[in-house]
Amino acid sequence: MTATEPLWVPDACTLPTAEQPFRLAEVDRLFATAVRGIDMTGPTRVRLRLAGPDGLAETVRDLTARESACCSFFGFTVTAEPAVAGESVTLEVQVPRQHTAVLDALVRRAVTAAAAGSRDTSPRATA
Repeated sequence: MTATEPLWVPDACTLPTAEQPFRLAEVDRLFATAVRGIDMTGPTRVRLRLAGPDGLAETVRDLTARESACCSFFGFTVTAEPAVAGESVTLEVQVPRQHTAVLDALVRRAVTAAAAGSRDTSPRATA
């Protein structure tokens, strides 16, 4: 996804239109700096492996809480894990079947935003 690609937001989203580009930029920044892996665990679920500085888990929890407030169909689980330095976080995202297009768009954004680095971000199907 590029900065010139139109912003697509599902009808179910209640975030004011004027705030949507800012939220999208915030998500893109997180993905560009923290995504270390993406695992598709089903057609309605994805697991993102994130790593970053101390405070990453709190940043992810804050962002997902705000996203849940406007897009209540998202289910997020944030799990902090041991790390040698900084923080390691697993972010699990689940949507109802009728919102799989939104999940697919989120995965594409994660892959694209993280692609600038040398991380292994190719989505993989896992059980």
